[in-house]
Amino acid sequence: MTQEKRSTPKEKMPAAATRAWHLGTTHHEAVTTEFEWSILRFFQAFERYCMQIAHISGLADLSFSELILLHVIGLQDTPKTVGLLARQTNTDSVTNVQYSLRKLVAYELVVKIREGKSKVFTYDVTDKGRELINQYAHFRQRVLTEQIKSIESIDRKLSEAARLISMLSGVYDEAVRVSATYNPYVSQDVPSPAAKTRKK
Repeated sequence: MTQEKRSTPKEKMPAAATRAWHLGTTHHEAVTTEFEWSILRFFQAFERYCMQIAHISGLADLSFSELILLHVIGLQDTPKTVGLLARQTNTDSVTNVQYSLRKLVAYELVVKIREGKSKVFTYDVTDKGRELINQYAHFRQRVLTEQIKSIESIDRKLSEAARLISMLSGVYDEAVRVSATYNPYVSQDVPSPAAKTRKK
């Protein structure tokens, strides 16, 4: 008499366990990493899209950072200081902002303004710059915003995503601040290079 083998249902492995990765050893770490990598992929796609629209709009000479800065300067039709531009673009390198501004001034897309005897300069978009960013907005509407209207509840989804990313930006900035107080060779979980050498 033959004995039949009973098949037992396989236990579902946690999502993190299916991927042997140092950035995803738990489910929470795995989904956090998936989010980070989706942001990275989105950023690459966003940069390619921006540069293509810039190319057909007459702004092909600009780098990505210069293009973004030009759009920020054009917001609300008000001149802006270097400090405000750095905050708006969430950059900690004022030097890079100043370098991009010099390029934009040289291209005659932005003008540098000094009010009276003040030592503070502001920057505003020139008529040429305004014409080109308006052209950029025109092409953006045709190839992007008109297309994504077909996605269900897109405005609500975009608003929720924007709020989430804005909140997480603050969390990541805080993580940068906190991590600056860490000594990587003191952590109990991470052996120092010297300890690794001794084990060998």
